[in-house]
Parts: sequence; C-alpha cells; structure tokens
Amino acid sequence: MPVKVLAELIMKEKIIEGIYKFSVKAPQIAQTAKAGQFLEIKVSETGEPFLRRPISIYNIYRETGVVEFIFQVKGRGTQLLSNMEEGTKIDIMGPLGYGNFDVKAYKKVAIIGGGIGTYPLYELAKELQGKSDITMYMGFRNKNLVTLEKEFEQVSNKLVITTDDGSYKNKGFAIDFLKEDCKQEKPDIIFACGPLPMLKAVQKLAVEENILCQISLEERMGCGIGACLGCAVKVISGAEPRYGHVCKEGPVFYANEVEI
Repeated sequence: MPVKVLAELIMKEKIIEGIYKFSVKAPQIAQTAKAGQFLEIKVSETGEPFLRRPISIYNIYRETGVVEFIFQVKGRGTQLLSNMEEGTKIDIMGPLGYGNFDVKAYKKVAIIGGGIGTYPLYELAKELQGKSDITMYMGFRNKNLVTLEKEFEQVSNKLVITTDDGSYKNKGFAIDFLKEDCKQEKPDIIFACGPLPMLKAVQKLAVEENILCQISLEERMGCGIGACLGCAVKVISGAEPRYGHVCKEGPVFYANEVEI
C-alpha cells in the first residue's frame, strides 16, 4: 500500500543540464516498491503549484531504505523540485501503480528505452541481472543527451546506444536495432518505456512477431490514485474495450491489452 512520508533528500546530482537525480531516505517506500512503480511528489509548500508531480522510480536500495528518482526540468513544478537542497524533507506519496514489470527469469530479455524514459528501466534490469540474458537498447536525440551509459552497461549483457543524428554510437532509432536483432533471434519478452511514437512501434513489433511485451505508459497523473480521472487509457483486454487509468492499472501494461 502507498504511504505518505517526509523523505530527506540525502543526495542531489545534476546529471546533465536540466536533468537531476535525487536520492531520498524513505524506508517505508523502499521496502515495498517494485520496478515500474512511481512516486507523487509535492514540489511546493505554498500550495502553488497545487498538484503533485508523478516521477518514476529509478533505483531502490532496500537495505538502506533509499529510493532514487530522476527527472527533467520541464515546467515550474520540476524547476521548484530541482531547487531543493540536500537535507530538505520532501513530501512524497508512494509507491504507486499496480501494474508493474513482470520480473522473473526469462531466458532472453530485450529492454528498450527512449530519452528520459530509460530511467524507470534501471531497477527492472537490476532485478533481472543474473537471471536473464539482457540486451538493453537506449535511444537519445544526440550525444549531449546520452546519460547513465555506465550504469546500464553494468546491469545488462549487451548495451546498444543510438542517437537520432548519429553523434554518438549507432545512428538511428533504438527500435530499428531491436527489429534487426529480432530477425536473428526473438527475445522471450520486451520491456519498453519512452516517447509514445516509440512505444507504438514496439507494440506493433511485439504484436506482429507474437512476442510477449510490457510497456510503461507516461501520462499526466494529477493525483496518482485514480481520483482525478486524468490519465485514461483504452484497455482492449476482456470481452469489451473500456477505459482504465494509467495510475491505477498501470503504468505498466501488456502491449496487447491497451490501445495507445
């Protein structure tokens, strides 16, 4: 069950311009959090902006009770969050999300992320490490945006980095390299998180090739508990299509169960 805590910011790291990693002391969250879940973070004590900001969990240290999350400054809320200093107590609710990554010992796993959508995949890869043969695909727009290469290299058997403009490593989109590898040998499962066009392409590949696939959806989630109804998604599993909510039923869905 999610809890609301005042978590101390014990370490703040500026990864690149506009992207920060926060490490917070939150034992109650760390003990129950799973790969694929997220946090709802209060960014202001003055009430403006009013809504919390949903941010995916990047890394969990259960032994020490530390949870890490990475975010990009995109607006006033995340700007306020980025201004917080070490030692600050942050109002956090979590872990949230009932649809999690299916972490079990698959023989061959493909994990694909795009941009800041790669970060929620780290805890997944870490938990699969040593259980599965992991190929990690990370796609970025250009060299300046490539982040956490060493970290993901340590938790995967093979790391494929792509840049749209070819300024670093492989030129092109991560999905193109996944498609090529699938022609040689299909993975047992694909896990994906990133921009919607990438997720649609991954979903299409998985359905056409009959590969088990889970995708983590990124939607605006004002409350994180299904009360505001702002993160609706069309669920196509079951007798008739219906609308579910990313925060309650996701954020992770099987690719053949949602229409995106």
